[in-house]
Parts: sequence; structure tokens; C-alpha cells
Amino acid sequence: MNFAVLGTGTVGRTVAARLHELGHHVVIGTRDPEATRARSGDGSFASWADEHPGIGLAPFAEAAASAAIVVNASSGGASLEVLGEAGAANLDGKVLIDIANPLDFSDGMPPTLLYCNTDSLGERIQHAFPGTRVVKTLNTLTAELMVRPGSLPEGTSVFVSGDDPEAKATAAALLKEFGHTDVIDLGDISTARGTEMLLPVWLRLWGALGSPMFNLKVVR
Repeated sequence: MNFAVLGTGTVGRTVAARLHELGHHVVIGTRDPEATRARSGDGSFASWADEHPGIGLAPFAEAAASAAIVVNASSGGASLEVLGEAGAANLDGKVLIDIANPLDFSDGMPPTLLYCNTDSLGERIQHAFPGTRVVKTLNTLTAELMVRPGSLPEGTSVFVSGDDPEAKATAAALLKEFGHTDVIDLGDISTARGTEMLLPVWLRLWGALGSPMFNLKVVR
């Protein structure tokens, strides 16, 4: 399967690397590939790319055009702009897996949510790109657990929200490929409000536990 992962940060890199490890063709999308490659030093994209030569890098639009499935791993506050650069025509009809959170760091830490209660980033993306089949998922986990949930000693829960049942089934199949064993379908894209609003709790759990390597388990 051909994937585009939009975003060159830790989340984007982690997801891209795991997809490639599982045998998928992956291109990471960025605004300016040359500028992205030019950043050097430990932790830079350039040093990471040297370790992952099979993963491509392209402008957002080119990456999206080449993909069957697009993953939005951009910063939530910039996601609509990033997807606009990717282009509605390049996203039309495709499954877009939105794993971003609309975090607002303008007042420092901990961040607040740009949209909540009556709206969500997932909904805003769906409204802005009505021809795209948006599925919200994985945003309640740290990057490593998104793609390797087996790192925890027992199974946990992950959620999907979206208007298109087939798109949610596609996303759920990918989640299971990553190793998730309990995928809960919350309903239409408006249910993304709930998972995005888990972030304030998630951040405080990180502070209390001293590590982001945890997840919630729905016992029923």
C-alpha cells in the first residue's frame, strides 16, 4: 500500500518507519524538502533519513498525490494549512487518517485545546475537505505506542471516529497491523471531540507517571 505521512516530527517519523517496516511504500510530506534535509545535528530529519533510506521525502502535494492513504501527522494547529497545501484534489476520495491534536501552546504549558466541546480538529478537516474520508484515531497515544502497542505489558484500547464505514474499516485494519487488539468504533466524526478532549487528562497522567508510555483500557 502507498502511504503519505504529512509531517516530519517525531510522530510522523515514527509512523512512517513502522509502515515501511511492515512493507508499505511511504513518502513523508513536508513544505520544503530541501530545507528539511538541510537541518543537521542529532535528532534532525537528515540524520533520521540516513537511517531510513527507503522512505521518500516530497512536498505535501506530491506526497499526497502518490498515496492511497494519507496520514495527517502534522501539528494540529497547522493541520488545515498543511492539508490545504497537499491539495483537495490530491486528497479527494482517499482515506485520511488524522492522528493530530489541536493543542494550543500560546499560553505555555500545559497546552489547551484550540477546538473542543462543540467542535474538533477531525470535524474541521472533514468539513474543509468533504471529498476526503477522514478517520480520527491514535491521537490518545504517544508515538511509540501508536505503532507498537505491544510495548505495554497488556492490551489496551484505541478508538476510531469517522463518517465513512469503509474508511473506518481500512483504518481499523491498519491499527491491527500495528498490533492493536481492541479497536472501538465511537461513531461519526463528531465523536472525535471526545478523544481530542482526552488530551488534558493524558498530559496530566504523563506528569503524574513520569512517562508517556501508558494507555487506557476499556474494561467491559
